[in-house]
Amino acid sequence: MLLIALQMAMTQAPLRFDLEPPKRTTGRVAVAASKPYEQGGFGYEPERRGKEFLFSAAVPEGNYRVTVRLGGRVTVKAESRRLMLRDITTKPGQYVTASFIVNVRNAQLTPPPANAPGGTQVKLKSREAGSYTWDDKLTLEFLGDPRVASIDIEPVTVPTVFLAGDSTVTDQRSEPAASWGQMLPALFGPDVAVANHAESGETLKSFVTELRFDKLLSLVKPGDWLLIQFGHNDQKANWPQTYADPQITYPAWLRTYIAEARRRGAHPVLVTSPERRNYAPDGKVKRTLAEYGEAARKVAREENIPLLDLQERTVALYEALGETQAATLFNDGGKDRTHHNNPGAWFLARAVAAEIATQVPELAVYLKSGARSFDAARPNLSEGVIAPSLAESDVRPAGS
Repeated sequence: MLLIALQMAMTQAPLRFDLEPPKRTTGRVAVAASKPYEQGGFGYEPERRGKEFLFSAAVPEGNYRVTVRLGGRVTVKAESRRLMLRDITTKPGQYVTASFIVNVRNAQLTPPPANAPGGTQVKLKSREAGSYTWDDKLTLEFLGDPRVASIDIEPVTVPTVFLAGDSTVTDQRSEPAASWGQMLPALFGPDVAVANHAESGETLKSFVTELRFDKLLSLVKPGDWLLIQFGHNDQKANWPQTYADPQITYPAWLRTYIAEARRRGAHPVLVTSPERRNYAPDGKVKRTLAEYGEAARKVAREENIPLLDLQERTVALYEALGETQAATLFNDGGKDRTHHNNPGAWFLARAVAAEIATQVPELAVYLKSGARSFDAARPNLSEGVIAPSLAESDVRPAGS
């Protein structure tokens, strides 16, 4: 056991686990159903709900191809509720094999040289304590009616899509809140990673001062992508230390992010902020972020980079559904007009993927075929049903 733990903590050798009695054991680790996770090792997390469970294995930060052999009806999420596989269904007694890419990271930064400014780790918020996003292990969540025969975890070098943003993008840790960034991995095939560094309450400025941007940039490789979406919190003049006006400061900060991505050989992409769910008497959406959307469009044109117009897609979606139906896509039973639930986050991710298909052809090649188009004016609401995770909280995400 100690040898296996040391292998996982110190190397990036493939890890091969059998959760059901294997036919052959050569090169594989049989995992007892009662094996709890121990630091530096592997095993089951304490959260359980019927047959649903979480399984973790200690790994260094990086990208990993996970291959699972599944039976039953299974939805798979990774880390903090990142959707990987959705409603995989088999006949009784049958299994299928599926693969996906999971990005793993921790909060550590390489210490700056003596007398140089900086820090040694990301300045995490108290609500991030204990998150599966910021640890030294890869965590998988199996939902529905799962039968999991095996899990293989192998380090890979693949293109990575980095996400920088706020609460409408981040991996929301607990039900019922959800954001489009944590749904996006399920729309890509198993040859690209999604690394979601977004966090609730963030602005272009705070993302830098909390060293989140430093962490992201420390991991970027030439050929990666950086999707940048801020606005909801940047527009708050009552937050004087992080306020960014849409005419001068906001576009200047966007250009800084673009320059830092380009300096490292990555491809910057701007994303306009999704609109809030507010309506005028005529049924049209009241636009609260229009100036910020237009500023992002202008910067994208002048910098000659792609722009994903999620703002216009969400306006079309909410106006097509109307107040009552659109509320079913939002957190807290619709009382929250900014943050989404699973269905809402799914439809926004569909909109982002459809924008990628038309605006970023080099990245679009990695999308699953069914993810390349989405008509926001004619959504199929039944498509938004996603198995809920085990973690639940009635605390709303930060920001508004």
